[in-house]
Amino acid sequence: VEIQAVKVTPGARTGEQIYKAICAACHDSGAVGAPKTGDSGAWASRLGLGHDGLTKSAIAGKGAMPPRGGGSDLTDTEVKRAVAYLANTAGANYTEPPVEQ
Repeated sequence: VEIQAVKVTPGARTGEQIYKAICAACHDSGAVGAPKTGDSGAWASRLGLGHDGLTKSAIAGKGAMPPRGGGSDLTDTEVKRAVAYLANTAGANYTEPPVEQ
């Protein structure tokens, strides 16, 4: 058996990659009051903040969620990507910033 660790350079992660690695731990189950992924009712008032407002909140931390969702190495753009990915599951139509190659 060979195990290989795949390291992704900070700044190069997609919203989906970040969501699966960090955000899903709470948002999939609604742990500690996190709005569940895809629950449009739970997200409705939050989506009213807009993409920039939600990103600012995620960067600063909200309630039990630590700053950057606990991903201390996430760039601001990566947080914006993750916010777009997660919010879009609840009906937002945010554009995820592209990953620059």
